[in-house]
Amino acid sequence: MAAEPTMLATDPLAPGPLLELGTGALAVTGAPAAGGRIAQIAVDGEPQLVGHGEHGSTAAIAWGCYPMLPWAGRIRRGRFALRGAEYRLPATLGDHAIHGVGYVLPWQVVAHAPDRLELALALPEDARWPFGGHARQRILLDGRRLRLELEVAAGAQAMPVVLGWHPWFRKPQRLEFAPGAMYPRDAEGIAVLPTVPPAPGPWDDCFLNQAPVVLHRDGRRLRLTSDCRHWVVFDEPAHATCVEPQTGPADAFNLEPRVIEPGQAASAWFELAWD
Repeated sequence: MAAEPTMLATDPLAPGPLLELGTGALAVTGAPAAGGRIAQIAVDGEPQLVGHGEHGSTAAIAWGCYPMLPWAGRIRRGRFALRGAEYRLPATLGDHAIHGVGYVLPWQVVAHAPDRLELALALPEDARWPFGGHARQRILLDGRRLRLELEVAAGAQAMPVVLGWHPWFRKPQRLEFAPGAMYPRDAEGIAVLPTVPPAPGPWDDCFLNQAPVVLHRDGRRLRLTSDCRHWVVFDEPAHATCVEPQTGPADAFNLEPRVIEPGQAASAWFELAWD
């Protein structure tokens, strides 16, 4: 059987059919076919995310808010070892494998209502990801609060896993962020150990953080919370700031691997609340 083609992070990805959710002040547009992502969030009619095509953002990696699984960030040169076996995943950004496979694959709609969207994905069992498994996500609206939930379950094989989200927020005027530590990056731009005290921005870095992160934009305050301890902040672009909660650092399969056994699951949540 021929291997499935690999989509690069920089390849264009169209939104496809859209699903609308809304509960008063908060409206969400889901794009299940475009990696199960949220294409746009509007609060009081004002868009919060960099949408498809804005600032030239049509690449799969560069718009909306998408799930990262079964890994987040880069895996160095796509290589890692698990229980004595060596694995190499396709390079999707430069020499490295980035952000998993969920954000470029179409998700199945399980349930859709004005206040919720539930999606499911059968993970591939091929060169893109040799372990299979299943993923589910829920997008839940409650007043001016949006709750996102992810779960990945192993199939017949044990597998490493990292979960996370990658929202492209329109540029805030101010960011409140006080992490406890950060992962330095090496010459390849990938996180390494040991962690160090946080350095001043701008950033494209992974931090250890357990406090809310707050974005201020156009008189609104957005408060971000999660059960994830690792947060990546990418605020180098002039048009956007990405604040990404995830269950492990970049290159976690090599730095801090977490393995789930057949039938076991890993989960995480992320809440966004607007004043």
